[in-house]
Amino acid sequence: MEILIKILQLFLAFTLLVGIHEFGHFIMARLFHIRVEKFYIFFDPWFSLFKFKRGDTEYGLGWLPLGGYVKIAGMIDESMDTEQMKRPVQPWEFRAKPAWQRFLVMIAGVVMNVLLAIVIYCGICYTWGDSYFSNEDARWGYNFSEAGERLGFRDGDRIVSIDGEPIDNVNGIVSNLIITEGDRTVTVLRDGREEQLVLPLDELIALRKSKEFERLFTLRMPFLIDSVVSASARTAGLQHGDEIVGIDGTRGFDYPAAVAQLEAHKGDTVRLDVLRNGTEVALSAVVSDEGKLGVLAMNPYSLRTQHYGFWESIPAGFRKAGHVLSSYWEQLKLIVQPKTKMYEELGGFIAIGSIFPSVWDWQNFWLTTAFLSIILAVMNILPIPGLDGGHALFTFWEMVTGRKVSDKVLEVAQYVGLMIILFLLLYANGNDIYRFFIK
Repeated sequence: MEILIKILQLFLAFTLLVGIHEFGHFIMARLFHIRVEKFYIFFDPWFSLFKFKRGDTEYGLGWLPLGGYVKIAGMIDESMDTEQMKRPVQPWEFRAKPAWQRFLVMIAGVVMNVLLAIVIYCGICYTWGDSYFSNEDARWGYNFSEAGERLGFRDGDRIVSIDGEPIDNVNGIVSNLIITEGDRTVTVLRDGREEQLVLPLDELIALRKSKEFERLFTLRMPFLIDSVVSASARTAGLQHGDEIVGIDGTRGFDYPAAVAQLEAHKGDTVRLDVLRNGTEVALSAVVSDEGKLGVLAMNPYSLRTQHYGFWESIPAGFRKAGHVLSSYWEQLKLIVQPKTKMYEELGGFIAIGSIFPSVWDWQNFWLTTAFLSIILAVMNILPIPGLDGGHALFTFWEMVTGRKVSDKVLEVAQYVGLMIILFLLLYANGNDIYRFFIK
């Protein structure tokens, strides 16, 4: 059932993203009175699931969910219909229009995907707000995994800044560490003073490849008393809000370590160092035969939520979209650098589907859809023949030089681009198969 929910979310998101993208090309072409012969969601080699014709345009749903397309009259595209290019130029064709109009038609799909992401982020900010863990609330620091300790972190460290940039959102710490082209300098607060750690690039790359960054650190849980439930604890003088910072001279522990410490003193009377209203006091308490003090601990952490009104949600949505776009572009730059070997992380449809939650949650669905819309926009604007960016590049060249690229060059470039795209699809989905079924 969980897999079915992921598949349904992927199908719904992909249909929306492809439809919006192709609608951008369609509406811009129609704006300039260019004839659109086909408008298809998904590809339709040999047959389509359904189709109908209205005016000069055939609308349909293909069976191959690898994208979608609009077939614009007088343009060499993925349909590779070169026969039309041998006929005389007609005024309603793409090739009959000025270069600036053709350029706008080409980038309209990318623009629509970016606009869709902005609209979704605005809607999310207005409906749910922006929830996050604040680094300011992590007063007790973090506990680090073995990978974190290898980087130089210690349990109790609180990350203050990365490369001089202050950290507020805890969720952004890991991405700021691993999306990098060089070493990272991290300032941590350790035992009341600031220290700097230099994290080498090769170790950060290894961390990313091993996926150890997914569990790099957790919030450190203090032993804070929520309520006193036993007579012995009340007799000892323990109160709501007390923080136990020492047990029989042992200090520097978190809540799980304190529980283990009490387990080792079953039936004993222990000295407790308690922080109360900023002042430390010493108490004696009896540990039960079950290793308990007779108190209930509290969780001091909670999500902060920034709520937005309708007009406030608009700039907030723009900022969120800009941040995601910038972050993904940085990741893409790292992928094309051979030394990082991050091209090994490329994923196909299985990887994309896996990022959807296993339960239907509209907030997560829209967050994921907006993120995928940004990815689709960035990938399509790349200057690869066959993609929107490739077409736009040739048109931009014509706008700058005044010389139109020949149809023969465009045809060859289209074939080359299709081979590149096919290779990337096979490589990415091959990575999926290796990661999920073999490795």
